[in-house]
Amino acid sequence: MTAERPAVLSPVAPATTPAERRRTTAEIWIVLGLSLGQSGVYALVNIVARLTAETPLADQSATLNASQSDRSLLDLTYQLLGVFFALVPVALALYLLSGRAGATWRGTRRRIGLDWGLDGARPGRDVAWGFGLAAAIGIPGLAFYLLGRALGITVSVQASALNEHWWTVPVLVVAALQNGLLEEVVAVAYLHERTRDLGWSRLWFIVWSSLLRGSYHLYQGIGPFFGNVVMGIVFSWFYTSRWGRQRVVPLVVAHTLLDVVAFVGYALLPQEWKDALGL
Repeated sequence: MTAERPAVLSPVAPATTPAERRRTTAEIWIVLGLSLGQSGVYALVNIVARLTAETPLADQSATLNASQSDRSLLDLTYQLLGVFFALVPVALALYLLSGRAGATWRGTRRRIGLDWGLDGARPGRDVAWGFGLAAAIGIPGLAFYLLGRALGITVSVQASALNEHWWTVPVLVVAALQNGLLEEVVAVAYLHERTRDLGWSRLWFIVWSSLLRGSYHLYQGIGPFFGNVVMGIVFSWFYTSRWGRQRVVPLVVAHTLLDVVAFVGYALLPQEWKDALGL
């Protein structure tokens, strides 16, 4: 793919006065406290509990996408409500960014590259980059997980524990999209915009975005923490590079693809294959 210069972005006034900087810093903590930062704190407590338990880390498990009810329609309702409320922090982050001086809702979406359907958007290019990033992260990620299991620093992750219903696969796909939007919009696009408002360098943004991504995966063990830090470095670097052009859609596509393969693949994989792979 031919590299292009970043698109010209409309000017947005950064935080310049001490009061503005304090307000921006407080806003970041509030957004993270309602979303990924909260998950990171719980994950930190969880890994401490796991490491101090009598059962070795390698013999413990973590379950994703668990059923909430034995009744099909009630379980579906719970799953969809979970997705909806998990996306509220995304809407909040976009709303707050659009409230900056010189910013608009439409301009904010274009600024972070969440502008499918707007003039100038290139969905084909975004999808192509998304598939490329998914391939670059997915294969090493699986190898890293298996290595972590072999070293005893990663728990057994059950990517799906939903009961079998007609809606199971669609809900898993929606859950994957929810994860992609939440993590990439908040941990990358929003955090990049706000740390830049505070005058942070690109390097510091990449470091903190990557550590944040690793923190809320600690409940899966030490291995996934480092694996997701690496993923965070790649994604945040790409986003701010001349190839990424500060477009978050390719990251959302890549993340969604990775989770669809993990969630749906796990749900459809025969049990003997899961046992052989240590899943």
